[in-house]
Amino acid sequence: MTQYSEKLQDFLKTKSEKQKLIVIYGPTWSWKTSLSIDIGQELKTEIISTDSRQIFCKMDIWTWKIMPHEMQWITHHMIDIIMPDMPYSVSEFKSESEKIIEWLHKKNKIPILAWGTGLYIDSLIYDFQVWGTPGDEAIRQKLEWESWEELYARLQAVDPDYALELHPNNKQYVVRALEVYEITWKSKRDFRKTRELKYDVLFLCPDYGSREDLYERINKRVEEMFAQWLEREVSMLISDGYDEHAFWMKSIGYSEFFPYLQGEYDLACCKDLIQQHSRNYAKRQLTWFRKYEK
Repeated sequence: MTQYSEKLQDFLKTKSEKQKLIVIYGPTWSWKTSLSIDIGQELKTEIISTDSRQIFCKMDIWTWKIMPHEMQWITHHMIDIIMPDMPYSVSEFKSESEKIIEWLHKKNKIPILAWGTGLYIDSLIYDFQVWGTPGDEAIRQKLEWESWEELYARLQAVDPDYALELHPNNKQYVVRALEVYEITWKSKRDFRKTRELKYDVLFLCPDYGSREDLYERINKRVEEMFAQWLEREVSMLISDGYDEHAFWMKSIGYSEFFPYLQGEYDLACCKDLIQQHSRNYAKRQLTWFRKYEK
């Protein structure tokens, strides 16, 4: 861990009135797991997953969920906590994770946030109140009746910058963004302009090489997932009753399987689409995480 040891030691020596926190961020498949294990072992601390898919049971291969033998006896939180058909909001994640952070600080441990859902990370490290904006059930129900395409097009019209941060299929976040806009006439991004870090944070991003290297690694990783029976995992989820209408089955890596299973295209096309969508997702992550580099 020589690449980060000096930066880590400087961080530990620097005094601050705020509690310390380590954030390991980066695009998908950029070796965040191995870095988090290295630092977790060095500091004898625990890791909180900030991956919005690893919270779900039974979704293991595509999410590249860390296996028990890979944890190296380090306690990991916020993994396998609910079933795939259960709704789960950023607010719920924030509330539960903050309890863990407080508990670790009381034990004089520095919590590590690892993996790559930027919205989950932001909800914990920044002191802004977009999650406190009251909801409006009437507005939400009205929006829920519209198609995903209509909702995303509307968000692009009223809040194009924030729309770029979201996947068009992420209906839950698109609806919430429109709800906040109709209530406050502000973008969710506006709530971040006065963001202030709640903790003394050390941001660490693994050296994942060039963007071309990253994309090549993503393509290779998808190949590995198919070799590890990703198709069988999807079939097992379907046999357990989780069809294409389950919200979290619309995630990249799962949603592409349904047209294939319905005969709309072959397995090679399914794999190509997963690789393409994964590269697109990594590109959005790189945009999101750019602020951490500052």
